Amino acid sequence: MSLQPGDALTSHNFGLQIDGVFVEYLQEVNGLSMTQDVIEFQQVSANGQPVTKKMPGVKKAGEATVVRGMTDSTAFNDWINASERGDMSSARKNASIIVMDYMNNPVRRYHLRNAWCSSVQASTVKAGEASALTETVTITFEEMIIE
Repeated sequence: MSLQPGDALTSHNFGLQIDGVFVEYLQEVNGLSMTQDVIEFQQVSANGQPVTKKMPGVKKAGEATVVRGMTDSTAFNDWINASERGDMSSARKNASIIVMDYMNNPVRRYHLRNAWCSSVQASTVKAGEASALTETVTITFEEMIIE
């Protein structure tokens, strides 16, 4: 079922691709944003009136925080470990966060260029607890393209 005019996306499922290979479903995505500088330019028009123009400046790098179930995903774990070792030639990857509809069809992609993991935090571990273990991973990236 496709979106009808006026329909908004709903959050059903999220996935992560690393270098074009789907590696993980995600439980949560937070803080996914991109910003850029704003250049303000003031001048005087031909008829002597002051004019202020705003133009786009330099894009800034961004971060996103994802929560995933603690699994044995080799590709994701290798990516985290390369980042922690400081092996940036292996750690910098092109990643994509994929938003899927209720039928798991991709409806939006956030492509993250030169992304790497800058932080990992495991959920609270408690003996006898019947909840799933999760990891919260901060992904740092140089550029985001929305598709």
